[in-house]
Amino acid sequence: MLTIEKYAAIDIGSNAIRLLVANVIEQENKPTLFRKNELIRVPIRLGEDVFSVGKISEKNIQRMLDAMQAFRLLMNAHQVKYYRACATSAMREASNGDEVVQLVKEKTSIAIEVIDGKEEAAIIAATDLHSVIEKDKVYLYVDVGGGSTECTLYDQGKVKASKSFKVGTVRILKNLVDESKWEAISIWIKEQTKSYSKITVIGSGGNINKIIKMNGKKSRKSLSYLNMLNFYKMLEDLSYEERVVKLGLNPDRADVIIPALTIYLRAMKWANAEHVIVPSIGLSDGIIKTLYKRK
Repeated sequence: MLTIEKYAAIDIGSNAIRLLVANVIEQENKPTLFRKNELIRVPIRLGEDVFSVGKISEKNIQRMLDAMQAFRLLMNAHQVKYYRACATSAMREASNGDEVVQLVKEKTSIAIEVIDGKEEAAIIAATDLHSVIEKDKVYLYVDVGGGSTECTLYDQGKVKASKSFKVGTVRILKNLVDESKWEAISIWIKEQTKSYSKITVIGSGGNINKIIKMNGKKSRKSLSYLNMLNFYKMLEDLSYEERVVKLGLNPDRADVIIPALTIYLRAMKWANAEHVIVPSIGLSDGIIKTLYKRK
């Protein structure tokens, strides 16, 4: 007996808004399968407004409404049975966040949950990591977003510690991450990893996925600290325009990719990790999984 249902996840981040449509395939006496059907990313940088002036601008509210209306139509066309929409760092901090949530509900009938950093880390932890994590190894999972970075330590295949930090790519671009914030993430990573002799970092987020592709690596491959450092230096030597034209990066990726690399490199250094492995998973995948468990 085979049952296939469509699920959707909407991830309203600080740098972009994403819609993931997935097939959830139930089989008798076999594990449930989760297969990506469609992923759409709209580069609406909510964090640029919020982290600077504390609220979402009228222009970006309208762009967000347009995107959510399109997502609603796509979910209808896909015949999605269940969906969950989660908003993270930018919407958490926006003074008009509640108004925007209400407006989206009125105009598109999409209900948005504004989740805190702890919930965000828990959703990310629900992703399909068992195929990556080996029980005899220790991992530091680092998910880098526009507004925050979620760090989770895995030992014996289980979560040992997890924390969200207000260190993100858009914040760094806006010069809103001071030394005290770097110090906080540094202390936490060093404290959590100090008793382990070998740590591997698991990286997630749009930037690290792009870095892996640009390095000619397929999903679930790894990069060494030296690879990452050399890639960082190469990007830093290019202007924004050269990153767009010569490397073919999207305009909204060409500026945040260097701050993202900064976070990954520092996390690897603080954890004494020699490699980062990159499975193609993120918050959207976790939303699908948690939604399925809830249903």
